[in-house]
Amino acid sequence: MSWLEPAPFLRGTAWLDGDRPVRADPGDLQRLPWDIAERAALPIGVRVEFTAAPGTRAVELRYRAAVPHPGDELRALRHGFALWQGRRCLAEVFAEPAAESSVRIGLPPRGGEFAVHLPEGQAPVVRGLRPLGGALAPAPRRPRWLVHGDSITEGWWSTRPAHSWPATAGRALGLDPVNLGFAGGARGELPLAEHLARLPGELITLAFGTNCWAAVPCSAPLLYETTRAFVTLVRRGHPGTPLLLLSPVLRPAAERTGNALGATLAELRTAMEEAVRDLVAAGDARLALLPGRPLLGPEDLADGLHPNDRGHRRIAAAVARALRAAGFVGRGTPRAPGRVLPGARGRL
Repeated sequence: MSWLEPAPFLRGTAWLDGDRPVRADPGDLQRLPWDIAERAALPIGVRVEFTAAPGTRAVELRYRAAVPHPGDELRALRHGFALWQGRRCLAEVFAEPAAESSVRIGLPPRGGEFAVHLPEGQAPVVRGLRPLGGALAPAPRRPRWLVHGDSITEGWWSTRPAHSWPATAGRALGLDPVNLGFAGGARGELPLAEHLARLPGELITLAFGTNCWAAVPCSAPLLYETTRAFVTLVRRGHPGTPLLLLSPVLRPAAERTGNALGATLAELRTAMEEAVRDLVAAGDARLALLPGRPLLGPEDLADGLHPNDRGHRRIAAAVARALRAAGFVGRGTPRAPGRVLPGARGRL
């Protein structure tokens, strides 16, 4: 069978730069810091989702990707593809790294709806896909969830792309998460707020702040005003879109230690939360706050900053509960305007 065009099968996409999925507006990169523009070139969270007819033996993906250098100790794992059905990982296939290649992933004979998570760190571009026996069709579209944040949102220290908290919560909630997490970034860059304003989506989560402690130090008053400005700019394109702000999660070394401007992470967190409360009080009835401090303990951190897999699951559980409690997802529960939502620990 001839190769199928990949575009109808791709999910988690923000923008396309030619055939490359990218995570910042390719026509507006000059206003972004270089590190964010660089991270935006990686297709974090992009997946191939399809429905396979019964009897379809496998799906074959044709792709191009970066090739790790010969001395890379994890070279054999770099081109890994994970097949998921619902909340279960059915298989992982590791292809021999090559600049252009194809990979074959076996499917259960009963068919159904599947997702393939790609080797994000190698900047893969899917060139085509085809079934072996049977037939494939694009999976049904789900509501787009724009998730902006830093390396924690990008999924650092989760052991697989599918284990990041946006991917985990997206599966639980039946959403299409668009991962706009930028490692080292998400410092309240206002051009990114304008990018979000231009990007279609039915739900938005903002989860930044920890890099405002040291990477680009903020004072509490500055972060208060930055948070208000960021939300205000997002609202220019999404005046009524449900928006959840998750304040920074635990970072033990920063909680009581002042940065270059004397602000502790605890003080910065409080400033962000006060900004959300004030926006709600001023009339933003589609805005909710999830305080991040109670969500994780030290045992949930891999390196004192980034969550391990358990930490990612706990953030995902808290965000999913918060979105349901606010009435932003699900049915049957009316949303109380301007909710401040308690932290939630546990499994999805």
